[in-house]
Amino acid sequence: MASENFAEDLSTALVVVQRLIRRRLRRGAGSPRLRGAEVELLRLVASRPGIGVSDAAKELYLAGNSVSTLVNQLARDGYLIRETDPADRRAARLLPTEAAEARLRDWGKRRTALVRRHVALLDDEDRKALQAALPALRKLAENLHEEAEEI
Repeated sequence: MASENFAEDLSTALVVVQRLIRRRLRRGAGSPRLRGAEVELLRLVASRPGIGVSDAAKELYLAGNSVSTLVNQLARDGYLIRETDPADRRAARLLPTEAAEARLRDWGKRRTALVRRHVALLDDEDRKALQAALPALRKLAENLHEEAEEI
């Protein structure tokens, strides 16, 4: 049975790890500096080119006007292309630019290298524990995603 504080300890550890990864990656990032929500939107658009603003908002669990603001900023900075949806002239389809794809590739490589470097500093037992925890963490993410879709 997990300790009484397990859920709190786990959520705190995940937040701290994510925050520290983002901070380390910002040091070598290009300009302009992208916020977390901007990176999430770029990653979503790169994985689903042509996604609409309202679908992106649903997927990211953000208000439509918040996503519209992010789209405007990212388009202004040369990372997104906003096209009129031929099926619905009132809607927009979002596409990543080459600059966005290059930046995401660079970010992914740097993130992987950063985590690899710090995992290598752990002892063998800790590395094995992290590897063994991956399926459970993926299932946790899936459960959280499914619950959010129900709301």
